[in-house]
Amino acid sequence: MLPIERQREIKLLIQMKKTLKISELSEQFNVSEMTIYRDIKPLVEEGLVTKTFGGISLIEKKESSLPDHSHCVFCHKPNNQKMAYRLILANDKIETACCAHCGLLRHRQLGDEVLQAICHDFFTNTTISALLTWYVLDTCLNISCCQPHIITFENRDHAEKFVKGFGGNIYGFQEAMEVVAKKMNGDTGCHNQ
Repeated sequence: MLPIERQREIKLLIQMKKTLKISELSEQFNVSEMTIYRDIKPLVEEGLVTKTFGGISLIEKKESSLPDHSHCVFCHKPNNQKMAYRLILANDKIETACCAHCGLLRHRQLGDEVLQAICHDFFTNTTISALLTWYVLDTCLNISCCQPHIITFENRDHAEKFVKGFGGNIYGFQEAMEVVAKKMNGDTGCHNQ
């Protein structure tokens, strides 16, 4: 039997049985355990199986109704958890934006549908209420995300010190939402560098 045929058989067996022992496969196909390990290597690399002590197990793909929080709900870029802006909606639905820029634009779109919103303090990386956050726009610091860059602070004092060093303007929640929308000139997409 060719290696490709063994792999196909192993694939069928693992999908039926969920776990297999290397020694049993070796016996069944009348080849060495080393040959079986070579046969399963592509299956491991493919993400179909994982090696266990003396065997392999099927990796079950979870069908999930949960939203994908790995990409921005607004611009679809990958999310950076340290800059993420989360919108909590009714029915325990949560949307995640990659940064305050996209978060504020999405928040503005959804309006009263948003029950709560949270983001991260730039200095302490603690979770803070977006409604009580101080937003710094037009800073010279490039945070490698959507433009115009928006940096969030829980403490206005910290925002003021940041502005002294890196420039920018400080806004409260409602004003920041309006300023970023005006800067986008009605464009709902993000302008990335």
